[in-house]
Amino acid sequence: MDIGIWLRGLGLQQYELAFRDNAIDAESLPDLTEGDLEKLGVLLGHRKRILRALEDLRAAAPPAPSPAAPVRAEAERRQLTVMFCDLAGSTALSARLDPEDYREVITAYHRAVADVVRSFDGLVAKYMGDGVLVYFGYPQAHEDDAERAVRAGLACIDAVGRLDVKSVKLQARIGIATGLVVVGDLIGEGSAQEQSVVGETPNLAARLQALAESETVVIAAGTRRLLGDLFEYRDLGGVEVKGIAAPVPAWQVLRPSAVASRFEALRGAALTPLVGREEEIDLLVRRWARAKAGDGQVVLISGEPGIGKSRITAELEGRLRAELHIRLRYFCSPYCRDSALYPFIDQLWHAAEFGHSDPPTAKLEKLEALLSRAAPRDEDVPLLADLMSLAVSERHLLPNLSPQRKKERTLEALSRQLEGLARQQPVLMVFEDAHWIDPTSRELLDLTIERIRTLPVLLIVTFRPEFQPSWTGQSQVTMLTLNRLDRRDRSALVAQIVGGKALPDEVVDQIADRTDGVPLFIEELTKSVLESGVPLVGIPTTLHDSLMARLDRLASVRLVAQIGAAIGRQFPYALLRAVSDLPEDELRMALARLVASELVFQRGTPPDAVYTFKHALVQDAAHGSLLRSSRQQLHAQIAQALETHSPELMENQPELLAQHYAEAGFVEKSAACWRKAGGRSVARSAMAEAAAQY
Repeated sequence: MDIGIWLRGLGLQQYELAFRDNAIDAESLPDLTEGDLEKLGVLLGHRKRILRALEDLRAAAPPAPSPAAPVRAEAERRQLTVMFCDLAGSTALSARLDPEDYREVITAYHRAVADVVRSFDGLVAKYMGDGVLVYFGYPQAHEDDAERAVRAGLACIDAVGRLDVKSVKLQARIGIATGLVVVGDLIGEGSAQEQSVVGETPNLAARLQALAESETVVIAAGTRRLLGDLFEYRDLGGVEVKGIAAPVPAWQVLRPSAVASRFEALRGAALTPLVGREEEIDLLVRRWARAKAGDGQVVLISGEPGIGKSRITAELEGRLRAELHIRLRYFCSPYCRDSALYPFIDQLWHAAEFGHSDPPTAKLEKLEALLSRAAPRDEDVPLLADLMSLAVSERHLLPNLSPQRKKERTLEALSRQLEGLARQQPVLMVFEDAHWIDPTSRELLDLTIERIRTLPVLLIVTFRPEFQPSWTGQSQVTMLTLNRLDRRDRSALVAQIVGGKALPDEVVDQIADRTDGVPLFIEELTKSVLESGVPLVGIPTTLHDSLMARLDRLASVRLVAQIGAAIGRQFPYALLRAVSDLPEDELRMALARLVASELVFQRGTPPDAVYTFKHALVQDAAHGSLLRSSRQQLHAQIAQALETHSPELMENQPELLAQHYAEAGFVEKSAACWRKAGGRSVARSAMAEAAAQY
């Protein structure tokens, strides 16, 4: 296909040179995003026209296979979100249409669903006539697999509804469930080969799909628990599901919610009291005082997921509630990294209080009223209205500008909005999750950081360690890295969460040990203990996807992580070498990758090196992903290696061998080791330990 001919067919031949200069050919054309088109200088209206044409182009191509899953050595246990999509009314449709026409309809439907699933990094596991089975969380887990599944479900409903095949109106319906499964066994041969999933979850997703009305997404309780207020729902109550005795709670997902902050949507309005961040809050308060005096300040807050970046900004906002100031909040999204200026568009949308059902004229009036607070220039209103995809009124005509010049003027208009507000009151500007920022927003953030030097503005930017800010070293910029809580603060946070309820000291100690000072881990594990009534029943479902995502990013060295996890929180190189079948050079390379990823820390050098999992819960996730049979076999190998290479442990640490033999299912050997450990404890008058061991 010739790009020039294709563009001329759309009446957009003026962009042919830009496409050719950037090596856009027939192969790369279907992969273009709106962000790519903006970078090429394509006007907004023309971008929309090209994107619609690209949808048709993709529809004409054969369905691309889902990315091949790396073949696991064997099946594994993991939390999975399963989506089952069905074409409503397909039986009647197949009776009405010629078989060839019906085949064309089904092919278009499959292609539309596959394209959406691929865009959310899901895996189409199987096409079953008019049904499509999809996995989110395998072979690659993400911290937000449940959210990805629901967003994909809503997008599938929309994509299938927009299909125009044989003049037939198509409608999909979708069921989604999340739960523990065994996944990865290869069944079948040739093109029929697939990786099976065993467990209640896929069956529940299929049953909910069968109950769903046309063009609706229905989710189970396990999925709902992970979504918080990210979406708007209709509670369907308990529904009767074939094969399950008791009614199953279910919800229909209506649309994404209007809550801008992911932190607030997932954590809820009632925040856990802040613990152990007094020094950090004091620093922010001091920077706020300087900003109010006209010495603009920037604080960059870095930290791993769950460490409390959003929580500390919420605490500052709460403390400033009684002061006169203007609060501006911007949120980057993992789903909008290619959408130019998304955080700023989203902020204007919420600040102007747009409603989903508002007509364009009402939205324009709301936007004009919002912008008037900063006394904008005449040209700012049409530029920002165009940014919001609103048609401007005759009072505000959009100037005739080149794409590059219009972009520059739009950035200037947004900067003037900030300056205008800062002239009225001090501004607290919070920019969350910069690791997901789009390139144009980063460009505007660069300009903002420079401009606020002489404005009463405190800008707080939060991000994860992988984001590399270019603003450090400037006089108005302060870097703040959040560290993990110490043991005293961990116990204090557990006490805050349990409130009036009492947990045994040993349970509090175990929570403190296993959560490694990450506030989110502490909160979720404590809640899990309170809800279950059983101490430390496993990894909370709310953390499972996030922990597995860290391991899946290193799929090629997962086996080494699993062996290490079976050995313990700490595992020596010599023991790992004795248990692993890998050649020594491969083993060392795998360990180097684990260390580089910061999943484990290394002390010393092989063969005397000792490795430690950064988080006990990551160790639990790696260990828990093993099938029971594999886990037993691995622990048996570890126990035998310990007896062979470290026979002194039978005298010095018999309880270590006892634990591995117990995990291996060697009851008699385990009992003998525990008996020996109990005898050692009695000899030391450690009677409580002896009682537990006996």
